Amino acid sequence: MTQVHIIGAGIHPFGRTEGRSGRDQGVFAVHQALADAGLAWTDIECAYGGSEAAGNADIMVNELGLTGLPFINVSNGCATGGSALASARNAVASGQCDIAMAVGFDKHPRGAFNAQPGDWGLPEWYGETGMMLTTQFFALKIQRYMQLHGISRATLGKVAEKAFRNGTLCDHAWRRSPVDLDTILNAPMVNDPLTKYMFCSPAEGAVALIIASEKKARELGADGVKISSIAVRTRPPGSFEVFAPAISVERGGKPTELASQAAYEAAGIGPEDIDVAQLQDTESGAEIMHMAENGFCQDGEQEQWLAEGRTELHGELPVNTDGGCLACGEPIGASGLRQVYENVVQLRGRGGARQVPGNPKTAYSHVYGAPGLSAVAILER
Repeated sequence: MTQVHIIGAGIHPFGRTEGRSGRDQGVFAVHQALADAGLAWTDIECAYGGSEAAGNADIMVNELGLTGLPFINVSNGCATGGSALASARNAVASGQCDIAMAVGFDKHPRGAFNAQPGDWGLPEWYGETGMMLTTQFFALKIQRYMQLHGISRATLGKVAEKAFRNGTLCDHAWRRSPVDLDTILNAPMVNDPLTKYMFCSPAEGAVALIIASEKKARELGADGVKISSIAVRTRPPGSFEVFAPAISVERGGKPTELASQAAYEAAGIGPEDIDVAQLQDTESGAEIMHMAENGFCQDGEQEQWLAEGRTELHGELPVNTDGGCLACGEPIGASGLRQVYENVVQLRGRGGARQVPGNPKTAYSHVYGAPGLSAVAILER
């Protein structure tokens, strides 16, 4: 299989954009990505895209142009964007085409996600317990993790404080104002131990990435970033994930661990080789748990990592350099691609005030979602 590069990246700012549909935001991101790559829509040979709440992605051809290209809709929960990228990458790597596109967009209504038990193979009683409300699930999961591994509420707050601070430096972030630690910790409680500033919000936004074979990237003289590996994994036996109706006495693996290990192996590197990382931070506890699940530290070491600033922009491993989901919000179709977009920006050295120092060469993105699904992508410059 041929090596594959991202040669164009575009983004529509996340947050709320009145009067512009999710699909319109997707079209905006595609035009940005095309301009970045120096290409026209007619140059794209195949496309993969998805949206949870804003319609089918393939309808974008009405605005982009009726070129007859294969455009496949992707739906995979929070990993929709990561799955679209994996599909586009595989199409180019296998020789199916030389230039492909991955795109994701969404426009969620205000309020919490309103998942229905039947859509996830669960009985109605599960919803009646309140567990379909993901804020409650994540709160219980991080409570257990904190007790097992000695994580304090202050550390949860420091994750959010870092996210909002990074968001102030990012022009595509939704939340652009800093929030101090005391305010975060003393804000209204949503589900103990998580306050309102420790959760991300459903949002709007779009991202498009253009993928090319190494040969085509050289022909175009593109400012490309290599996709070293992509891995998507579902939950193994004994894992405890979103919408799980019970926790097994015999604990098993986790989808993030499986995806992470597969991605490292395919790229031929380890966590110690990563210069910058974007990790799923649906809430503060998620980033903490995912630091360990992706191999960057041991369970419980996050307390010291955050205290020492190791995940700050100038730290040992900068994490969620654009503010992550906490500062950007989570439009499901676009969220995983936003992480990869940010890594492309960082590896190209175009991060401006949020640029990671030292000319980073490797970047890691991880997305996680219901019902226990994880996607990891490793980029190299």
